[in-house]
Amino acid sequence: WRGSIYKIVWPNLLLFLGIYYLLNITYLYVLDATWKGYFARMVTYCAKYGGLIPLSFVLGFYVNIVYTRWWSQYTSIPFPDNLAILIGASIKGQGDRARIIRRTIVRYVCVTFTMTLTMLSPKVKKRFPTLDHYVDVGLISPQEKNLMEQLDNEYPSYSKYWLPLAWAASVTTRARHEGVITNDLEVKGILDELNAFRSKCGGMLDYDWISVPLVYTQVVTLAVYSYFLVTVIGYQFIEENHESYKEIIVFSFPFMPIIEFFFYVGWLKVAETLINPFGDDDDDFEVVWMVDRHIQVCFLLVDKIHQEHPKLGKDAFWEETAPTVLPFTVASQDYMKEHPACSTENVEVKKTDQDFIIPEYISQTDSPQAT
Repeated sequence: WRGSIYKIVWPNLLLFLGIYYLLNITYLYVLDATWKGYFARMVTYCAKYGGLIPLSFVLGFYVNIVYTRWWSQYTSIPFPDNLAILIGASIKGQGDRARIIRRTIVRYVCVTFTMTLTMLSPKVKKRFPTLDHYVDVGLISPQEKNLMEQLDNEYPSYSKYWLPLAWAASVTTRARHEGVITNDLEVKGILDELNAFRSKCGGMLDYDWISVPLVYTQVVTLAVYSYFLVTVIGYQFIEENHESYKEIIVFSFPFMPIIEFFFYVGWLKVAETLINPFGDDDDDFEVVWMVDRHIQVCFLLVDKIHQEHPKLGKDAFWEETAPTVLPFTVASQDYMKEHPACSTENVEVKKTDQDFIIPEYISQTDSPQAT
């Protein structure tokens, strides 16, 4: 049920059926003969010209734009794993100073990520409504909070999500001066990753600032509901087309309009769901989980498993250099097939066609231009 088409369509479907049967009952029991004639002409008109609305084209183009934008927003979400691995490899040692530097840099990265999401997602904003909540959960210290508030008071016009990354860059250069980082190439690698992380955070904000034009959304929504307003009239069954009341009852159920309704309105609702993937809908991105995931993975990479690995030894294929084939389970034995065949694997060239030939070039004296 969660995230299904039935959940997002059924309220509109009930409204559609309610209007349909309201018109049906009004036609059968309320209207007199004169008004029934007017109603019948309206039904004929709507049935004849309702298909002129280019709904499939307009809606398909709109959904394509929204889906492409939705996936681009997901790919713009930064993951700090590469940066944490690089920091763990560049800032070596288990001393307190090295640990503090590593943990501080990745913590600042996670703070930037969280601050960015609070500007995009209501779910994250509800979790971290103020800087005091960052302090309470341990993401920043009271001193860091005061520095953020001081800068924000001096320059209140713009968001300061990038400030922790600037601190992380300063900590990186300080680590180089202190000799904790031993060469400039490692410093450059860390700074490049920090800049790439900031670019992705800025990209997420760009999608929030520049949305799908409202007028386009309004046009598509108006087209869909106008189409079904015409449909709910055009599919009415009138008495002159049926001899008995029983036929009206049997044939008046709108099977085909309901199928169309599921397709088109479901299509529209999908677009409405995807247009803001940082919201509260069922299929929106799990950004609250990402906050916890990033901070945990970063600390594990730079601290708990820093410079740790299993004991080195000969692998299971040491004697045969490389395995010919890995074993299959009983459940996977149907997949024991040869490697995929290339398109030209079965193309054979005759022996007589394998000899090389030298192209003969026509000299300029023999060409028409020379004469």
